[in-house]
Amino acid sequence: MTSVKEFRVEAPAGPERLGRGSFVFTDDYSVFDWGKMPDAIPNKGASLCAMGAHNFELLEAAGVPTHYRGVVSGGDVRELARVASPPREMAIDLSRVPELPHEGRDYDYEAFHEAAGENYLVPLEIVFRNRVPVGSSLRSRATPEEIGLDRESWPEEAVDLPEPLVEFSTKFEESDRYLSREEADRIAGRADLDRLEALARTVNRTVTDRAAGAGLTHEDGKIECLYYRGEERVADVVGTFDENRFAYGDQQVSKEVIRQYHKRTQPEWVEAVEAAKTRAEAEDVADWRTLCELDPEPLPGHVVDAMRDLYTAGANAYVGTSLFDAPDLSEAVDRVRGL
Repeated sequence: MTSVKEFRVEAPAGPERLGRGSFVFTDDYSVFDWGKMPDAIPNKGASLCAMGAHNFELLEAAGVPTHYRGVVSGGDVRELARVASPPREMAIDLSRVPELPHEGRDYDYEAFHEAAGENYLVPLEIVFRNRVPVGSSLRSRATPEEIGLDRESWPEEAVDLPEPLVEFSTKFEESDRYLSREEADRIAGRADLDRLEALARTVNRTVTDRAAGAGLTHEDGKIECLYYRGEERVADVVGTFDENRFAYGDQQVSKEVIRQYHKRTQPEWVEAVEAAKTRAEAEDVADWRTLCELDPEPLPGHVVDAMRDLYTAGANAYVGTSLFDAPDLSEAVDRVRGL
């Protein structure tokens, strides 16, 4: 079980075979790595399932290996175009996720890979960036000059990158951290880092092109991959409003809207989260949430309604169908501008 989608296993993966299962997308959301927040956004899960399925089908058509098998409707696994109502369940192939032993924040990747063999979920997130929007972690980790931009400081608006930037971060650690290429290569195990990067760049191009066709700008995102008998395959879900950041003009169309809303309206909680993460690192505590002194408050009803419309209108525009009863994307965007 992840913070926003349930995980069902039909046939578990073994050392020599992939398993079968599915993701069931819920309407829960998570910000600042908190996990499940105290409220939900109606139809959010179905919108993410539809966008993810559409992207996987685009990738499969381009010959990119993935773990996707289709969406589940009426008990059958089908292509997205063959369902009449928004799907919430995605059928997938399963790889193995061995235990990652650790003492505090010291993680034993050698033990992970010894158990993983030739079939495992790669313990990395591969992040790609086309633009550096407000809220991007890159602004706190590097100066514009360090990533090839001809300016000394970050502006208040988004900045386009001359070429997509690919980074690697941890996947299974309690607090994600960005990695040098050398450390990412070690953590990837048998998976080839160059091929993982190539997959990320292909996914980025695919999502960027599809977003442009829907009137959206694709700013950044990530992929996860599995490794099976010498082949890297795209896994998890790609190109959704939770995994990626999109913009419509100058307005964010992604989970970033909720993240920035919490920064404005619950700054004490956001500060408590950052303080807990800092303290956990200093005290070598794996789960920083145990050190957080405040819990988040639910969203007001009008914010939930506006975010529901943004997710569903955005999914309609991206997939190019009317799966959801939703306003036009421009109307949904106008509604969240004032939040």
